[in-house]
Amino acid sequence: MGMGESLVEDHGSPRLALPPRPPTKLGLLKLLRATRENSVGTWVDAAFDMEISERRMLWRHVVIANAPDHVRHVMLDNADNYIRSALSRRLLEPGLGQGLLTTHGATWRRQRRTMAPAFAAKRIAAFAPAMVDAALRLVEDWALVPPTATIDVAEAMSGLTLAIISEAMFSVRVDPEIALIGQAVAAYQSAIRPSAADLLGFPEWFPRPAVARARKIFGESDRVIRRLIEERRRDGGPDDLLAMLLAAPEGDAPVSAKEVRDQVATIFTAGHETTANTLAWTFYLLSQHPAELVRLEDELDRVVGDRPVRAEDVADLPFTRMVIEESMRLYPPAHTMSRQALGPDRLGDIALKKGSNVLIVPWLLHRHRKLWDRPDEFRPERFMPEQVAARPRFAYIPFGAGPHICIGAAFAMTEAILCLATLAKRFRLTLVPGTNVEPVGQITLRPRNGLPMRVERR
Repeated sequence: MGMGESLVEDHGSPRLALPPRPPTKLGLLKLLRATRENSVGTWVDAAFDMEISERRMLWRHVVIANAPDHVRHVMLDNADNYIRSALSRRLLEPGLGQGLLTTHGATWRRQRRTMAPAFAAKRIAAFAPAMVDAALRLVEDWALVPPTATIDVAEAMSGLTLAIISEAMFSVRVDPEIALIGQAVAAYQSAIRPSAADLLGFPEWFPRPAVARARKIFGESDRVIRRLIEERRRDGGPDDLLAMLLAAPEGDAPVSAKEVRDQVATIFTAGHETTANTLAWTFYLLSQHPAELVRLEDELDRVVGDRPVRAEDVADLPFTRMVIEESMRLYPPAHTMSRQALGPDRLGDIALKKGSNVLIVPWLLHRHRKLWDRPDEFRPERFMPEQVAARPRFAYIPFGAGPHICIGAAFAMTEAILCLATLAKRFRLTLVPGTNVEPVGQITLRPRNGLPMRVERR
């Protein structure tokens, strides 16, 4: 179903936006076409019950690991045997280069060591005021929006998180030059698609025209990033993310300008787009669930009142956190994770050879009928501590898992909670009636054609 309107099921819960599901398993040509169009729309109904399955696509052997034990094996217990797949790297490298999302082995470990201090708890708390200030600027903008006007909340959240990552990275507000980086990220998401050659496992030398086009998207923004790096190295500056990327840990070689550029592009893509999508989907879900919205507002009124939200409030907003966690369960920004085996292995009854591909698909795992009661419903109470403790650890992986878990997970959760709290304290958002909402799997999970909503002051 691709419908955003509240079609009520027998037990009173609105039917939420889904891509159309194919009635039967797709043949190779249809699967190739559907994957390019919307990867989360390729899964048949039975996939949400399966624990493991496999596909053969000419030269590619693909195993879908859809049980917590299998996920744990690939992402934690035997993580050294798996790297990001060649297909995944081909989608990311033209724009993001050799950053934390695309490297592995010693290079990845060095990069992780360089970036880790930037995402320590103290550092995140120091960024919190900038997060709240950016959200308050959006509050001022929304206060001027007439009640009958429509805003695209997906676009608004993208602008908000771009402002936050700009402040955190460069200590500057979004100006036309910084906006170029955000525009490049958005354009890259829309442009880059797996080609038939990628999906079928054609060799590296096989021509892929889309890759050359994708590389050009970052041309102008790269010039901006290079200039900012040169100026900072020459003149110094604030203790922000850029400063931390430029300061190599003791004993490491100096960081090259290209590596810093690649990490900046990676953080902008991973940190800005994913949180923007989380917030957009959260406002969509709250618009469909008035009782949960009231409960959220009651918590905000009780804890925060009329003052601005502060970093120390995050620990006192458990329901706000649960709303965001449930939003990431239903609409995981990182909807598919792809790994490639470096050597033979076994998952369940399936033998993997060197080069076999393993798909871990939060879109499936987070809606698995054996793991979740009424999986297609929005129920934030799933994330009460006792319910979390009763579930397998690897049933819910919005930020990945194991050594490669997202380095910015705590930053993203803090940002999402502070922004949701700041905006929901002042406004209610309602979906424009008749809107057709459809999740589409690109690099992240976005609402196709945005989320047109109306802003109402509380």
